[in-house]
Amino acid sequence: MNKFLKEFKDRGYFYQCTSEDELSNLLDKEKIKAYIGFDCTAESLHVGSLLQIMCLRLLQKNGHRPIVLLGGGTTRIGDPSGKDKTRKILSEEEIEKNIQNIKNILKKFLDNDDPSTKPIFVNNYSWLKNLNYISFLRDIGKHFTINRMLTFDSVKLRLDREQSLSYMEFNYMILQAYDFLELNKKENCLLQIGGSDQWGNIVNGVELIRRASGKETFGLTTPLLTNANGDKMGKTAEGAIWLNEDMLSAYDYWQFWRNVDDRDVIRFLKLFTDLSKNKIEAIEKEYANNVNEMKIVLANEATAMLHGLELAKKSEETARNIFTENNQSADLPTIELESEELNNDILLSDLILRINFASSKSSSRKLIRGNAVKVDKELIKDELFSINTLLRNSSNGLLISVGKKKYFRVVTVE
Repeated sequence: MNKFLKEFKDRGYFYQCTSEDELSNLLDKEKIKAYIGFDCTAESLHVGSLLQIMCLRLLQKNGHRPIVLLGGGTTRIGDPSGKDKTRKILSEEEIEKNIQNIKNILKKFLDNDDPSTKPIFVNNYSWLKNLNYISFLRDIGKHFTINRMLTFDSVKLRLDREQSLSYMEFNYMILQAYDFLELNKKENCLLQIGGSDQWGNIVNGVELIRRASGKETFGLTTPLLTNANGDKMGKTAEGAIWLNEDMLSAYDYWQFWRNVDDRDVIRFLKLFTDLSKNKIEAIEKEYANNVNEMKIVLANEATAMLHGLELAKKSEETARNIFTENNQSADLPTIELESEELNNDILLSDLILRINFASSKSSSRKLIRGNAVKVDKELIKDELFSINTLLRNSSNGLLISVGKKKYFRVVTVE
């Protein structure tokens, strides 16, 4: 088996492949271009997209050149896969901002220096915006049958539940197939990688290329990832685990990995770090009786990949100070309040929301009602609790904990 595919399987990335033996033979013979598409409906990617990013890194590691398709065109329509209702339509400005943010995130993970493997960034709006409707129906639409399109999960599930599916969304699968055709023409792209929910769309692209040009291309999918509790990767009760530091600090990102379920640690070391199989086995053996140290290795490796080694180590140091020495560290996420602000009640629930430890006011209050929040080690049960008096009487500010491992400071400034 080809080296890339073997590691792809060993790490747990593999789910389905259109023609595995033929793809393996191709990868043994030459270095190819392969693409992964990213939705641009949010300002940032979150951990749920990390598996696809790791696939891009693995392509580069094996000398192949990744193409990153940013869906500036298809985002204007919305992928119905896994959705119960039509996505919100974004403005041109919102989409362009999201594209730039996502591009900046991806550059942190990828090698941008080696010209032979440097990622190619493309925006499918560049070819979708000028499509002639009549010509598109005649040249591309003829390769798709309604009968088959109705069998795909992205369509079938919505219809089975009697949920509306717009004609706009119904066309999404054709446009994704057309993306693969365009990239094959423009860049000689031979492989598309995506999540298992994209299998139908990927197969459509492979078949469209074969019918339109007679060329053989390939599709490869990754499994839908869940944690040991069966929850989808990327979100917690407090909100999404964003990859943009403006939306989630390096320390909180580190804490996410530090707090994973014990049952997930080894699997996540394989999925979300560059550590070799032998190194992971050595770590498992060395820390067989100390899973917390294994989690620190995972947190450091994952955080260094996104935020750099310095911030990863600083996050570890901050965490050790808090959890072992009970010191307040300057590296904790901090809310600075002007003295004048204390003239009005400052609710603890609002601060939790402000620091992004909750996704809404209701979820913030729910954390307090659930006995998950402490101020200077004192449990707070009142969801309308105000921190004003405590903060006025404190010379060093307040240390607030949310759950077992998330901390932030509140201080006053003149």
